[in-house]
Amino acid sequence: MRGKEGFLAGARDIAPILLGVVPFAMVSGIAAVGAGLSMASAMGMSVFIFAGAAQLAAVQLIGIGAAPLVIISTALIINLRFVMYSASIAPHFQHLTQRWKCLYAYLLTDQAYAVSISRFSIDRHIDRGWYYFGASFVLWVVWQIFTLTGILLGSGVPKSWGLDFAVPLTFMILLVKALGDNATVVSALVGGIIAVAAKPLPYNLGLLVAALCGIGAGLFLEKSLEKKSAAENI
Repeated sequence: MRGKEGFLAGARDIAPILLGVVPFAMVSGIAAVGAGLSMASAMGMSVFIFAGAAQLAAVQLIGIGAAPLVIISTALIINLRFVMYSASIAPHFQHLTQRWKCLYAYLLTDQAYAVSISRFSIDRHIDRGWYYFGASFVLWVVWQIFTLTGILLGSGVPKSWGLDFAVPLTFMILLVKALGDNATVVSALVGGIIAVAAKPLPYNLGLLVAALCGIGAGLFLEKSLEKKSAAENI
């Protein structure tokens, strides 16, 4: 499977997930306007940053007047997961030019990564570069269109639509697929528990604390299991 077929396969596989991305993007656009950003600034954030969860957290912090350092730190912590995604998926694109690698890095999302890495593990014949591009580019287009829709609608969307629920729902779908070993399960549990317990902290710092604790717990367990395995093999 090459070129056009790979692109279409990626676009087709990402399509079901877009049902959750559409309201998520609208929420991001509405939140940006609600935080006081101009249409140009809100759309610029969506295009140049292109990081849904980090965007949403950032605009919420902007809206409550958080310090710039808190806003930037929160966005960076939330996006740390992309370092792991990149390390995992990069070997599949070693043959590509630097220009393509930079484009793929920009287009990297939770959804595109999850769909692509799952397909790569079971299909050796697919054109991986074009498949990933199909999945990630289609998601990018949909995200920009519905972020703009949210910006234009502003606060005119009735709360009864319940669009806010799309944000956790989108990540819950991906989370279930990602819980493949003890370390990730522990990381998710610790992060979730700490997030709830630390919710009263100001400036959404509870999210930062939860992310760090979750990552730390997962790494600690993973290292412990590696040491145990090494000791048993001696």
